[in-house]
This record gives sequence, C-alpha cells and structure tokens, in this order.
Amino acid sequence: MNLDQRIINLYDRFTHGGLNRRDFLDQLGKLAGSTAAAAALLPLLQNDYAKAAVIADNDGRLVTDRVAYDSPKGKINGYLARARAKGKRPVVLVIHENRGLHPHLEDVARRFAVEGYLAYAVDLLSLVGGTPANDDAARDLHTKMNQDDAVVALVSAVSFLKSHPESTGKVGTVGYCFGGLMVNRLAVSSPELDAGVAYYGRQVPAAQVPNIKAALMLHYAGIDDGVNAGIAAYEAALKANNKKYTIHHYPGAQHAFNNELGAARYNKEATDLAWQRTLTFFQENLGPPPKAA
Repeated sequence: MNLDQRIINLYDRFTHGGLNRRDFLDQLGKLAGSTAAAAALLPLLQNDYAKAAVIADNDGRLVTDRVAYDSPKGKINGYLARARAKGKRPVVLVIHENRGLHPHLEDVARRFAVEGYLAYAVDLLSLVGGTPANDDAARDLHTKMNQDDAVVALVSAVSFLKSHPESTGKVGTVGYCFGGLMVNRLAVSSPELDAGVAYYGRQVPAAQVPNIKAALMLHYAGIDDGVNAGIAAYEAALKANNKKYTIHHYPGAQHAFNNELGAARYNKEATDLAWQRTLTFFQENLGPPPKAA
C-alpha cells in the first residue's frame, strides 16, 4: 500500500504522542484533500484487529493463559503461550508498542509458541491499570506510565521466566517500537537476560552500553528518521565495548513494518526476512526449542 509519505509521517507523529486526535484529523484532511478522503484513509493507517490472526487463539497445538507475576512495582499481567506437549523450553518475552498488550502482540506470542518457545507477552500498562480495549485510550494511558518503572517490571519478568518450571533457564526478549527501546533498556538493566531482538527501537546512551550482557539483534526500517538518528552512536558503543550484536537494515521499509494489521506500513518482505533472522538468532543464543506438535 503506497501512501503519501507525509501522511505516514503525520500518523507516526500522532501515534507517538506528537499530536492530539483532533489536530491529527484536521491535518490528515488537508493532506488528503477532504474530510471524506481522510476518513477513507484512516483504516489503512490504524491497526485492524478484526483481521485474522496468523495463529488462532484456539490453535490446538497450544495452551494459553493469563498469567501475572510480582515485581517491585506491583503485580504485572501478561499472556503466556506454549506448546501443549509438556517439557522445558527456552523463553521469549514479548514487549508491546505504546498501545499496551493488544491482540496482535498476543498473536506474536503464539507464533513463538508454535516454534517451540515458552512465550510471554507482558502488559506493562498493568503499572497504570492495564491495557484498555481502545487503541486511543491505550495510547493515552501509555503516556502516564513511568518508563523507569517499566524497566524494573521487565527485570522482574526475566527472573520470573528464568525460574518458570517449564523454562530451560534461557530467556530472550523481542520488542517493537516502544518495546524495542525497552529491549535495549532491559539489556542494560538485567544481567540475567540472554538475548534481545529490538524492532525499530530507540537506543540507550553510549555510557550505559558497558552494562549489556545479552546478545543483541537490531532491526531498523529504512524510512524511520527519528529512530535511525541514534544508530551510529549506538553501534560505535557496542563495537567499542566488544558486545555481541547484529544490525539489519530494511531499505524502503517504514517504521512498524512488522505489523500486518496496519496496511499502510506493513512490508511482508521485510517482515518475513526479519522473522527468519530472529528465529535463527534465538536458536543460536537460547538453544533450539522443541517444535510444537
């Protein structure tokens, strides 16, 4: 789906808190040419949760549960997915964007579960009451969440998952946008984390890089100026501190290219390639998981 880049950039500003909804719609109407044209474009920009999941929530190969754990910042909720067959598995902690734990991220957890991982999609908005059903409400609530508290909650998630009775003790994490930033921050803060994959996530300051113990894989969209501005300094710090990392760039791909529910920015070629790279990376750093039957 090819849209005017100005429209995509405008939506990015809105979805990352740079515009309120009224101003966004006013500017979208001007770019689109009319209010009616703007209304027609909106479904292409927003997540369409009515679309079928890649892995159905009732897939017979899997068992899913709502599972909470304790952290110094209170009880944190999440969605646990794993193969029906019993056994110990490496863990993938899935970290959401700035709209909390919505159906797409639960689907991502099920995708990892089908590959054989014990997958846990965390709801960091538990810190401020839990993810609302409405995207706009979730985005607004996200601004009220303290990000330092979120890091503390994630450090506890790693410890919880490392000691889970179905875990091999190897824990990796994957995050998208805000979740990508949280992958980088978690790698700084948790010596227990074994591997992290950040999709178009902002970077941590160079001074914090020496604390990173986990191997990192960093996926960046080609068209994502705000995030990409920090790549060079981050890579220089990772290299200077002899950290284990891999960076992949996806020319022509937009920020949020991995989310197939947003038609305007989804890029199947980039998504499929990043997925295969991510699976290989986790296998190498967490150990190969037993596939779901």
